[in-house]
Amino acid sequence: MDPRPAKPKVVVVMPAYNAARTLRMTYADLPHHLVDQVILVDDGSKDDTAAIARELGLELFVHSRNYGYGANQKTCYREALKAGADIVVMVHPDYQYDPTLLPEIIRPIQAGEADVVLGSRLLGSSPLKQGMPWWKYVSNRFLTWLENVIFGLELSEYHTGYRAFSRQALEAANLQMNSDRFIFDQEIIAQVVDLRMRVTEVAVPTRYFAQASSASFGQSVVYGLSILWLLWRYLLHRAGLLRQRQFESLQRRYSGAEAAGGKAHSL
Repeated sequence: MDPRPAKPKVVVVMPAYNAARTLRMTYADLPHHLVDQVILVDDGSKDDTAAIARELGLELFVHSRNYGYGANQKTCYREALKAGADIVVMVHPDYQYDPTLLPEIIRPIQAGEADVVLGSRLLGSSPLKQGMPWWKYVSNRFLTWLENVIFGLELSEYHTGYRAFSRQALEAANLQMNSDRFIFDQEIIAQVVDLRMRVTEVAVPTRYFAQASSASFGQSVVYGLSILWLLWRYLLHRAGLLRQRQFESLQRRYSGAEAAGGKAHSL
């Protein structure tokens, strides 16, 4: 019998929408010796994203229409867990986040030091010099400060699309109750914080160029207001004034259902 511990299965998930121009170079830059499988979910793209994914040999899932960024991630994580992933890394196929930094993203989970790792654009070199719009930088800093106060963490950024999760974190979080829109990213953070999962971050430089997807000013305003509403709901939940299933552990619920004879398995 081999005494060495089994290598954790690393699955990269790519939530894609009209990523045909950047998908090839994103995939090419992945450290393939560390990645066991790449899953791409095409959320109703109108370009050749799905065709290129097939050409590259990716595990492809295609939505019949554009359901939204959060809905895309739900499919990504569901299929990654079905594939037996131990560590799931979200890599946007728009080439904004550097795929070569994947070893840094997964290292804290591999070392047993974290359950969730965020790739922060605000650590290290200035994101303004990298091309981040000033209004996006200011709003990012304000919302991050507020989230740190409410979540009790000391992170430099919460609004990154470069993330890694342990299998245990994804299995415990009630992902299906989250939004199908961009606020999904912050809802899952609220969930893992409430589940007392360990969250850390690593620095990731970011590229801003024409082909990289970026929310407009109007979309960012809506997103910011959605975060404020989420934080208010989370405060009510944590204070016990308005408990919400969205923030409760699925594993605890399943355990309770089993003890009661398996009568409560609905999400």
